[in-house]
Amino acid sequence: MKTIFTYTIAILFSVSAFAEVSKTEKEALVKLYKSTNGSKWIKTWDLKSPVNTWFGVEVKDDKVVSLKLMNNNLSGQLPEELGNLAFVQEINLFRNDLTGTIPASFGKLQNLVKLNVAFNKLSGSLPESLGNATQLKFIELHMNRITGELPVSYGKLTALETLSLYNNEIEGEIPSSYYDLKSLKILLLNSNKLTGSLSPDVSNLTSLENLSLFENKMDGQVPFDLEKLRNLKEMNISYNMFSGFVSRNLAKLDTLNMTMINEQGVATTLKVSIDKNSAFAADE
Repeated sequence: MKTIFTYTIAILFSVSAFAEVSKTEKEALVKLYKSTNGSKWIKTWDLKSPVNTWFGVEVKDDKVVSLKLMNNNLSGQLPEELGNLAFVQEINLFRNDLTGTIPASFGKLQNLVKLNVAFNKLSGSLPESLGNATQLKFIELHMNRITGELPVSYGKLTALETLSLYNNEIEGEIPSSYYDLKSLKILLLNSNKLTGSLSPDVSNLTSLENLSLFENKMDGQVPFDLEKLRNLKEMNISYNMFSGFVSRNLAKLDTLNMTMINEQGVATTLKVSIDKNSAFAADE
């Protein structure tokens, strides 16, 4: 009896030891390897070895839960098949040489919490479908060549804490849906081509700690409602085309003291209203 029990345990251990991720997940990773010149990576993969031995791939319970290939000389385009990594929680491909667009299939990743493909050469529009990946907390796509407008659907990402899209070529206005992101702590949209005004509804972003709209083409009155953001520690909205008066508190909060570009292309500082130290004083 003891021999049978020992034999059974040995079989179970053997099966566990050789367990592998699904064929679909493995094929998605192999497609990434082939489409980004995997043989030239700094730390490459032996495709004949188990997936859980591949650099940057974390496997848990026979499922790929993390893909981290930062600074690894990936070049080429991201394959749509990455959307088949159904259990992945983090994709970090920071600082590589990736081109092409962000796969629309990322919207299928219902467990994705962190997406970082910053410091690459990605182009095209942001995928509207990413708004369906509702577990996302961190989106970092800065320092690319992304064009088009901000997708309205990202306003559905109620868990989102960081949206970093600076240094791209994004146009249009900030969608009204973004002002409903109550969990948002960091919003970095600087150095793009954004236009339109900053809505007073910005006061709804009650968790916001860092707001950067620096170097865009936004205009209109700077909303005093910004002062209602009690958690706001850092702000830079200068080098836009905002006009009118600002309160002393807002002027002090802005990194460059509300320095704007006027219609003649000349840098000028917004005037501080003498009788408006704060938004709350103005409201009274």
